[in-house]
Amino acid sequence: MERRSYNWFEKRRKTKGLELAHEQIEKAFDTVTWLHKATRSFSEGNLKEAKEHIENLYEAEEKVDKLRTDVFMELSKGIALVADYREDLLHLVKRLDTLADHTKDAARCLEMLAVAKIPKELCEKTVFMTSKLVETAQTLRNSIEKISSNPAEAMEQAKKVGEIEHLLDEEYLRAKSLFVKYGTELNCGAMVIFDDLIEFIEHAADMCADTADYIFVLSSRE
Repeated sequence: MERRSYNWFEKRRKTKGLELAHEQIEKAFDTVTWLHKATRSFSEGNLKEAKEHIENLYEAEEKVDKLRTDVFMELSKGIALVADYREDLLHLVKRLDTLADHTKDAARCLEMLAVAKIPKELCEKTVFMTSKLVETAQTLRNSIEKISSNPAEAMEQAKKVGEIEHLLDEEYLRAKSLFVKYGTELNCGAMVIFDDLIEFIEHAADMCADTADYIFVLSSRE
């Protein structure tokens, strides 16, 4: 009876932890979506709308931070989960938090570029990169949602995350190559900030791929 009670408690704790992770990826996905909307508005010259999207991104990022703390607290209550599972789940939520941090950093760069005139081709490259980031994060979300209900599908979706991230990485290198073409049109400060912008987008995609690695582990345990 005691062992059965322990199993019930462990399952409940694991379920609650995953539920919070689900909620966290929702909010992390929101930051990615707002970043894409902000870069699109920026590219169209609608700076006021871009600023509104960025403010929404900051709000969503704060919620991701809070949910990370909630997961940590949940997994520290009472009898602990099996150590390996707990550690992998904690690694997953920490990476979701870092994903949101990178999108916030990208948004800050976009804010600073509001006073600069960025060539249209560079703006369009950024919009395309954030659209691929949305696709990457969406696939990651699908994967996390399937960890318990369909582990095989979760692992398949996690594999797709890496494939999409690779495409985004290639686009990042193409965007960097345009710096030579537009070097005379941008001052050094704007060039450095724009470089940081696309680098943070690329880092966010990398973090999605890193997070997907833990989904493989968690799904295999299911």
